[in-house]
Formats: sequence, C-alpha cells, structure tokens
Amino acid sequence: MRRHLRGIDHVVVLVRDLDRAQQTYARMGFTLTPRGFHTLGSQNHCLMFGSDYVELLAVPRPHPALQYFTDFLAKGEGLGAIALATDDAGGLHAGLAADGIAADAPLDFSRPVEGLGEARFRIVQLPPQESPGCRMFACQHFSRDIVWRPAYQRHANGATEIAAVAVVAEFPESAAACYGRVMAATPQRIEEVFLVQTGSAPIALATRWKLGHRLHGVGLPLRPRPQIAALFVRVADRAATAALLRRNGLQAARLRDGSFAVSAQDAHGVAVIFG
Repeated sequence: MRRHLRGIDHVVVLVRDLDRAQQTYARMGFTLTPRGFHTLGSQNHCLMFGSDYVELLAVPRPHPALQYFTDFLAKGEGLGAIALATDDAGGLHAGLAADGIAADAPLDFSRPVEGLGEARFRIVQLPPQESPGCRMFACQHFSRDIVWRPAYQRHANGATEIAAVAVVAEFPESAAACYGRVMAATPQRIEEVFLVQTGSAPIALATRWKLGHRLHGVGLPLRPRPQIAALFVRVADRAATAALLRRNGLQAARLRDGSFAVSAQDAHGVAVIFG
C-alpha cells in the first residue's frame, strides 16, 4: 500500500438539487449533517460513520478546482468521486510524482461549522485517467473532531461504514490496474471481478453484465461507462434496514446474499446496497 494512504476517507455523490437529495437519504434512514458551505463554492450534507462517510455535494457556482464535478453533473447525478484518507497530503503528492503520477498540487480549503469553528482540509487531486469512472483525490483533515461528531454518527438504518464501491467498466482489468497504480497495490482477480485494496473498503471493478448479475433486480445508473455504479454500506441488521426503507416508501430489492438495495434511480445516480 502506498505510503501516506489510509484507505477511503469518503465518497462523493454529486447532486443537482441538494435539498431533494437530503430528503431522499433521510428517507433511507441516514442522519445528515447540517448543510456545509465550502470556501470553493460547493455545498454539502454528510452521512458520517465511524471512520469514513458519504458526502452529498452540489456545485451551485463554478470553480476551476471543481470543473470535473461541474462536467459530471452536466450528464446527470451519481457517485462521482472517491476521497482517500491521507496523513500527509504533501508527502503523498511527492510520492505520486516519484511514480510518474502528476497529481495537482495540494489545495487547502475549509467550511464553517456553526458554533464549532472551521473544518479545514488539504486535498491532492489525481488525474482523472488514474481512476476510470470517477475523480479520485486524497484528503487530509486538520479538524477531525469537528467533522466526526457523535450526534451525526447514529443512523436509523443501522449504517456503520462504507463496505465497498463498485465500478463498471468495459475492460475492468485495465481499469483495476489504474486504481492499483494509485494504491501501489496489485488487483486481485475473483472470477470476473477485480478487487483493489485501499486499506479500508475495497474498490471492485466488473463489467456491467457481471455486476448486474450480482445485483439482479437493482437498477444501475445509466451514465456512460466507466462509472461508479454501486455503493455498499454495512448495517447492523439487514432486515431492520429493509423494513425501515419500506416504511418510508422506498423499494428495497432483496439480493441473493440477504442484503437489500435501493436502485440508482431512487438514490440520485448510484445503487445503494445495505449488507
């Protein structure tokens, strides 16, 4: 594993209407943080778990550092970015450069948290070709106690952490090689699926047919491939989660392994699997 990488910090679901997305994910049983306003102009709500989180992000006004997100949203909503945890953004940037990966220079930004001060971050954005299907960047937190607050880590659906993300690609082996290069990890082949270890939740890469077979009956996003098609979330009690989803008017497809899923069409462009 590459030095200064500590697994997945969070994933970013890009949405056009942040209010509507907040309502959708609240119906799915998530506790969301109050709306955040970044100095770069983006806005968010977060779904905080023990050591990682999901970010719902809108980009109401353009900024050069957010151009990839603006372009992504022009084609629809979905899971558009994976943020890797780093303990030293500068050291990581230097290590990537030494391996021929021309990441953007470290960029600092922040967002105010009412009554607590500023949540501050430093990110290193990787070239899009290094992570087919999404924009990958590394995030160093300087105020973790402000971001991870216990009141927002308890969810009615029992969610505890990100379990995996799944990328659909025409040629998953070559796409996996790109992710493996970033992680300095060799992809593992399990039948026709390739797994890239991150230090926490793995990234799975497969063809649309293969992932569709695994997630039979679950609507996947219709964006051009490669794309991040599914987000897997670990929950304490699958049956209780499914019951909550149904009470709140959401269709919960039961999969062969006993997990439950909400289709991409109902979750702003990414299938969400509770397992």
